[in-house]
Amino acid sequence: MVRPQRKAHHVSVARFPGGKRRVAAAASTALIASSAALLATAPAAHAATVEVQILGTNDFHGRLLRNVSPPANEAGAAQFGGAVEQLRADFAGDTIFTAAGDLIGASTFESFIQKDKPTIDAFNAMRLDVSAAGNHEFDGGYADLNDRVMAPGHAEGGAKWVYLASNVRKKSDNSYALRSVTPDAANNHNGANASDGGTWMAETPGGAKVGFVGAVTEELPSLVSPGGIVDVKVTKIVDEVNAGAASLRAAGADMVVMLVHEGYGTSDCNPTSPGNPVFQAIVDGVKTNVSAVISGHTHLSYTCTASNGIPVVSAGQYGTNLDVLKFTVDTTANTATLNSSVTTAANSVTLSDPAAIALRDNIRDNIVNPAVAQADVLGARVLGQLGGPFYRAKMANGTSENRGGESTLGNLVAEVQRWSTESDTFGGAQIAFMNPGGLRQDMLGIAAGTGAYPSDLTYKQAAVVQPFANTLVNMRLTGDQIKKVLEQQWQPAGSSRPFLRLGTSAGFTSTYDASRPEGDRITGMWLNGTPISPSTSYSVTVNSFLSTGGDNFFELANGTSKRDTGKVDLASMVDYMAAKSPASPSFAQQQVGVVWPSGASNSVLRGAHAKFDLTSLAMSGPADKTDTSVKVRLGGTDLGSFPVDNTLGTVVADESGKASVDVVIPANAAAGATELVVTGNNTGTVVRVPIKVVVHASTVKATVDPGTVKFRQDKTGVTVAVTSAGKTPTGAVEVWDGAEKVGSGSLHADGQAYLSVGPFDKVGIHTLTVKYLGDTVTAAGEAKVEVDVVRAKVKLRLLDRKLKFGDAVLPIAVRGFKYPRGKVVVKVIKPKGAKHKVKARLGKRGKVKIDLKDAKFKRPGKYIVVVKYRGNSTTLPTKKKRAIWLKR
Repeated sequence: MVRPQRKAHHVSVARFPGGKRRVAAAASTALIASSAALLATAPAAHAATVEVQILGTNDFHGRLLRNVSPPANEAGAAQFGGAVEQLRADFAGDTIFTAAGDLIGASTFESFIQKDKPTIDAFNAMRLDVSAAGNHEFDGGYADLNDRVMAPGHAEGGAKWVYLASNVRKKSDNSYALRSVTPDAANNHNGANASDGGTWMAETPGGAKVGFVGAVTEELPSLVSPGGIVDVKVTKIVDEVNAGAASLRAAGADMVVMLVHEGYGTSDCNPTSPGNPVFQAIVDGVKTNVSAVISGHTHLSYTCTASNGIPVVSAGQYGTNLDVLKFTVDTTANTATLNSSVTTAANSVTLSDPAAIALRDNIRDNIVNPAVAQADVLGARVLGQLGGPFYRAKMANGTSENRGGESTLGNLVAEVQRWSTESDTFGGAQIAFMNPGGLRQDMLGIAAGTGAYPSDLTYKQAAVVQPFANTLVNMRLTGDQIKKVLEQQWQPAGSSRPFLRLGTSAGFTSTYDASRPEGDRITGMWLNGTPISPSTSYSVTVNSFLSTGGDNFFELANGTSKRDTGKVDLASMVDYMAAKSPASPSFAQQQVGVVWPSGASNSVLRGAHAKFDLTSLAMSGPADKTDTSVKVRLGGTDLGSFPVDNTLGTVVADESGKASVDVVIPANAAAGATELVVTGNNTGTVVRVPIKVVVHASTVKATVDPGTVKFRQDKTGVTVAVTSAGKTPTGAVEVWDGAEKVGSGSLHADGQAYLSVGPFDKVGIHTLTVKYLGDTVTAAGEAKVEVDVVRAKVKLRLLDRKLKFGDAVLPIAVRGFKYPRGKVVVKVIKPKGAKHKVKARLGKRGKVKIDLKDAKFKRPGKYIVVVKYRGNSTTLPTKKKRAIWLKR
């Protein structure tokens, strides 16, 4: 059907950023001329109250195409843009279109392969006004965001909206890091209002002044390549937003909206739910300074209300929804009243306005379809074949990604990067590691879902797995540094993901015990079956994101002889497929948990049981092969087989695939260090469990003297005697107070040791575990002793007893350890009539100054005071009676 074109009348009008057109068609040329003259000579008249609609989106991630495969309901750029325009048309007031970041980056292939230029063009066409910068806007580095994405007219960028990040500042002069932008008038923005990189003010046609302050998650340094943001620093969101909001208010803003790339971890916005306290603290910290919070980053959709009525919203992800907030703005009182706050599915918006339909068609025909056509050309090339599907790790539902799990895909990519840099020209890589967050899709080939392998793998199918175009960096790491890297898989407290499992290249294996203390969880590492030496230097390759400490793998930033090989991760996959096709997944686990029972060690008597648990034996992709049992061998002797439970977990970790081992060490086993070798019956998994075979049992006896010590003041002596039926035991002894090692030493020639332990930081009975670690013929053993830690004694001192009459301030110190806390009471008792009592709490370094100015000091002279320290749960009370002198 061909629609008749309507005759258009054109006048020159000032446009508000993203605002609705307000042009009345004139009946005659004369009327147009007179109206134009009036516009040119008469100032605009504004009402005292203005209706303002704010539309919000976040985490679009270059989703140009529609996707309604359950449970997705992604509108695609064309329908999404039409929905924005329709909502503008349906609203009688003024509209501002905003975003909370991650519009680009981690995009689908159609956008990614063209550096997200199609997505930028689409949002330009939608007349997006302003967005917070997200962490993915920094994927290419700070310079790429500033000089390509935000650069006016750039052939591969050219965003015409304002990007804001008030908490990203230049290290050089502490100014806002993002470039100042004057919105493009040709894109219907108000050319009179420039941003400063952190804040922006818009004035609507109705006269409402709306300020915006933007911020990005404070985790930015761990989410992007640190090397790309070396010139900037990330500051506190609350401090920056409060300062920016105050500045906007001072400049006349009637309301301020915070655009923040950070959000709640649950859709119910419950402040105490896991993942929510960090964002709740941000909302609480700035809520009195802003009228609305438009958020993102966590990809969840929610419409919440802060305790004082301020809306806190997020539209979810991938162009699925739009936040729609409507306000009545009083431009006289400079206030804004929220009328409604809802989340609208972009696919549910019926397009009826001609401008909305035209925009949808324009984006579809002139941006999306050409981008798809170009991506099809670039992505159709066959790279090689897959012998089977390569999956990322999955949760128990079989679909959700588990970045804490080992995967066939993670290990493949790591091996590709090692292979790509194994020649001496590129560093002679022996080991490579891959971060799970760099794997954005499974790699399944064109046979995806059919099981028909071998299957062709296209360039597009490889590219969507690794869309970030990281280069490969080679470095030297000692064995001790490699251990630190693996320890950092357990992320710092407060991280959005508590555990990130690194993909590892072929030949590298390790064991761990997640129950051990932080920094001491990796229990063994091997390269091609040979133990990794702590002091030996190894050649290691990682991508550029990891190489500077990305994802909190800080030890990788300390590598030596570091070189950027210039090889791109995707190009390395292309080369690997050409050389190694067909590539088949390896189901062998390379990082396995080995957990000895509490109190047990790997020192085992001949003829005795060796018991331990295994975890992380199972890959978790839907077609991944798993073991039903594991076999245990010592040398050439089979010691038994044990069943494997492959139930998938529901938490982000790598514990799926569990087995309990209980074997008897043969009576003729050679004494000394050796290994139990555990192999899976289907996957090829090989786990090495070091043990020490010993001949004689040990008896450990321990005593303490004194048995009672004072809190933080005293030590106790632990005497240890170890005996056995064989020769006098030798070796190391340790003393543990719960999970903390508090002492260590070695047995003397008589099989005894003396260790000094303490002071202790907790009052009460301490049960100490004394561990003998065994030697080549003597089994390890342990004993327990108790120490009673009582409250400490302290000394009370008057630092100055000569005070000024009329201004009597008595300085007091309590000493005994660093540093007592609690209350001090001073009572003036002589002469009669001077009675007075003052209480105060000890401050820093156990000191306090007691102000006695209200005491009835009738004249200068000598007074008697009683000073009492009341003590607390860790210190005993004490008191002193002393004379003080008041002098003129």
